[in-house]
Amino acid sequence: MKKINFYFQVHSPYVLRRYRFFEIGNDHYYYDDFASENTIRELVDKSYLPANAIIADLIKNTNGKFRCGFSISGPTLEQLEQYAPEVIDSFRALADTGCVEFLAEPYAHSLSAMFNDKEFELQVKKHSAKIVELFGKKPTAFRNAELIYSDEMAEKISKLGYNTILIEGAKHILGWKSPNYVYGHPYLPKVRLLTRNFTMSNHIPFQFSDTSWSEYPLTADKFTQWIADAPAEEELFNIWLGYEAFGIIQKDYTGIFEFLKALPEQAFKRGIGFTTPSEAAKTTPIDTLTSPYPLSWSGEEKDLSPWMGNQLQEEALNKLYSVAERVNLCKEKALKRDWLTIQCTDYMRYMSFKNAWGSTFDSPYDAFTNYMNILADFLLRVDAEYPTSIENEELNELLKTINDQEKTISEQEEIIKKLRKRKTNI
Repeated sequence: MKKINFYFQVHSPYVLRRYRFFEIGNDHYYYDDFASENTIRELVDKSYLPANAIIADLIKNTNGKFRCGFSISGPTLEQLEQYAPEVIDSFRALADTGCVEFLAEPYAHSLSAMFNDKEFELQVKKHSAKIVELFGKKPTAFRNAELIYSDEMAEKISKLGYNTILIEGAKHILGWKSPNYVYGHPYLPKVRLLTRNFTMSNHIPFQFSDTSWSEYPLTADKFTQWIADAPAEEELFNIWLGYEAFGIIQKDYTGIFEFLKALPEQAFKRGIGFTTPSEAAKTTPIDTLTSPYPLSWSGEEKDLSPWMGNQLQEEALNKLYSVAERVNLCKEKALKRDWLTIQCTDYMRYMSFKNAWGSTFDSPYDAFTNYMNILADFLLRVDAEYPTSIENEELNELLKTINDQEKTISEQEEIIKKLRKRKTNI
């Protein structure tokens, strides 16, 4: 039976304010709260709430046969809690249906997997804990920010307990293969790779209302028929897109919400069902996929150039992650909160010369200058906590001592819990 595996990315970064050079060392607040709230409210009112309501109805009206997945970034969860808690409630209601899966990702929607393994691990654990806290569901599948992935990265992800990994179905790793299967890792037998069908996925956000498109108009009938007409052995269609496609990229008046409403009925007519990522990954892999170099879901190249493609981005990223160990030693909440926030991939993309989508800056140079001013102030704050005069070896020893202490405390707490439980049972 053919199945559609819908997954929606829910992500909106904090808006950085214009931070001037003379503010470095004097003002440690980096955000435009008014712009952040306006952005989130527009997403909530035009996209998230109406789309969630439709999905809730689809689940109810199909007796749970409609299923899908969500990945919600840490910065977005924080902003929704602050500015639109009703959206958190609506996601919690979806979680309670048992038909919606929440995926794990780096909390900061960051490039940490490329720069610092410990930071990556901390962020993944933090994000998973946040999902459990808000929705009562522990993630079992993983998708990296921007679907960034490589064979080596899969090792890090698998060690964290995630053996279902969502990746881009890039032509340069698939070759002649179809994205409509479950694949395995070349040397990690437990890992299952789900590959995005980017052609089918992109029809919804980018071509739905494009009157010049040869297949216009896109209807639920037509979309599901394409799936039905695919070779019988191709049974899994991974349709993954940003949630803002509904109501923001494709406006309400285009009929995008009616398209979403009509999909299940048209799919069921053709014998097509729905699945979540973790359910889809239970299928035996048809083959393995090898990705020796990192890939992403962006652009035609499907590489990391939108975030790491020029000297501006490299300079910013190298300076940012040069203090990762020091920040993780700090206990100051404001500093650690800013650390997570300023790692967001969007800020690096704004510095791109070819793909600065979403930027509010006049040029990549303006975005770079603003970010580096913020980073300069942030680095001063880190240096005040743990000066750069501390040698790396000394820092590593200090970090090891702290980690050992935390491990000992954790072990002692477990012993105390067991003793208290034993005392209660006596």
